[in-house]
Amino acid sequence: QVQLVESGGGFVEAGGSLRLSCAISGLTFSNCYMGWFRQTPGKEREIVATIRWIGGSSYYREAVKGRFTISSDNANSTLYLQMNALKPQDTAVYYCAASTRTGLMALRTSGYDYWGQGTQVTVSS
Repeated sequence: QVQLVESGGGFVEAGGSLRLSCAISGLTFSNCYMGWFRQTPGKEREIVATIRWIGGSSYYREAVKGRFTISSDNANSTLYLQMNALKPQDTAVYYCAASTRTGLMALRTSGYDYWGQGTQVTVSS
């Protein structure tokens, strides 16, 4: 049984930093991409960043390039999202997700098989 459990969300002032973690269990990491998505009320869930678990190739949405860093810790089966220089527009529920079906980088929610429950990030102006 695959489980993804996010933590690390919270309230921070603009310009501050947070690090999100996603503890992963029950997953085979070969050909696996892990992603971070975010969603605000009334909007579609959007990709923030994704990384190939083995090999490390990654993608970031334009709005977070240079501020966010996605990384994987294979020894501890944990995915991270380091978020620096946070802006109010980064406020959202953040989800981690696993894509295991194709071995290809997926940028849409439909490409992901497993999801965490989400963690709230609130950035005040």
